[in-house]
Amino acid sequence: MTEPTTTEVDITPGEGAHHDKAPKRPTAFYTAEATATGDGRNGHVTTSDGLLDLELVTPNPITKPKKTNPEQLFASGFAACFNSAFQSAAKLMKVKLESSEVTARVGIGPIALNRFGLGVRLHVTTAGIDQATAESVAEKAEQMCPYSNATRGNIPVEITVSAG
Repeated sequence: MTEPTTTEVDITPGEGAHHDKAPKRPTAFYTAEATATGDGRNGHVTTSDGLLDLELVTPNPITKPKKTNPEQLFASGFAACFNSAFQSAAKLMKVKLESSEVTARVGIGPIALNRFGLGVRLHVTTAGIDQATAESVAEKAEQMCPYSNATRGNIPVEITVSAG
């Protein structure tokens, strides 16, 4: 196994709507680094800068966990990223947006014998714009968001919008 590099991660675009317009060898402007130890989902995760330092637990639909799990971390990252993309898309489209919030629900379950998969539902709530405009902004945000670009074609992602 090779040692991970802390400076560059390959983010070369693959198939997609505009992959031919992207730089041939783009460089990541930020690379996050996290290490998981222990018993995987019942282990521990830390980031190289020490800002994240958490005990993990396997999700259980019956009990209320006292620790977080990887699906909650993924949901948090996707929600934050998509909300940022939504606000950026609104600015690009010259849409005056009062506020937005994104709730991400990440489900995990079996997709075949000994195989598991994820599914995501994003719900965007906006203020200050009408429904049609909010849906247009969400479509643009879906093209801009790195999490959307990473998951597109890999897992089901449903996006709903409520404007007000």
